[in-house]
Amino acid sequence: MYSTDPDFKAEEESEEQATLPASQQQLKVKVDKHHRGGKVVTLVLNFEGKKEDMEELGKKIKTFCGTGGSVKDGEIIIQGDHAEKVVQWLNKNGFTAAKRI
Repeated sequence: MYSTDPDFKAEEESEEQATLPASQQQLKVKVDKHHRGGKVVTLVLNFEGKKEDMEELGKKIKTFCGTGGSVKDGEIIIQGDHAEKVVQWLNKNGFTAAKRI
């Protein structure tokens, strides 16, 4: 960013917030097929923390479900309808998770 104002101070980029412990995470699990070519996916929403930690959690869930997926736009996307499995796994691993309709 460039400014001709000698007193101008660029807004510093905010650092990513620290990842909350699993017990303080209030995750929502939802099944969705909107804008996905009719394919069903399971979404994990409301993760609070660093992107690296979200990607690591996504990888663990994908491995548990035995399916593919991705992490983008603050959502963990798991291919297929695995909402019940994901909620059980998250709760078993210390997260607070609920299925959202």
